[in-house]
Amino acid sequence: MTTKQGITTSQTIGPFSHEAWRWGVDATAKVDSDAPTIHISGVIRDGDGKAIDDAVIEAWLPDATNAEQRHAMPGFRRVPSDDVGGYRFEVSMPAPATQGKPVMYVTVFARGLVKHQFCAVFLADDTGLAASEILTQVPQARRATLIAEKLAEREYRWDIWMQTEKETVFFDYE
Repeated sequence: MTTKQGITTSQTIGPFSHEAWRWGVDATAKVDSDAPTIHISGVIRDGDGKAIDDAVIEAWLPDATNAEQRHAMPGFRRVPSDDVGGYRFEVSMPAPATQGKPVMYVTVFARGLVKHQFCAVFLADDTGLAASEILTQVPQARRATLIAEKLAEREYRWDIWMQTEKETVFFDYE
């Protein structure tokens, strides 16, 4: 038996992830938590700056897990990008927040990606950013790609760039 060169087990399956990943649980539902919440929204873009309208962005929120025990999947979110590449997360923020640590660990799935990408999101008003064990491993000039800008009380913006000089820092985990 011969196999085609270049095809791998993680080969992209096509532009229908929004339909394929809706099974199981609605991980975009409003959070059932007594903790205060914030919103992180943004746009996911390709290397030409065009919006990616069929991405799925998953997030694990380690600090929110205990506060979300009534949620279908505590500390987990899955949101599709919309027609203009936009997405929005509702995040439980139990007190006290863990300073210098990501508010979310993120996995990006999108058309054309042979393997999903991993990154993390920090909040701009986190007073522990300078001492963050993760951020200090990222070159200073690239750290801003992992920091969500504060827009208003409880509102943050974080855009994801898949390529170009604005590319979000993506991690390889061992």
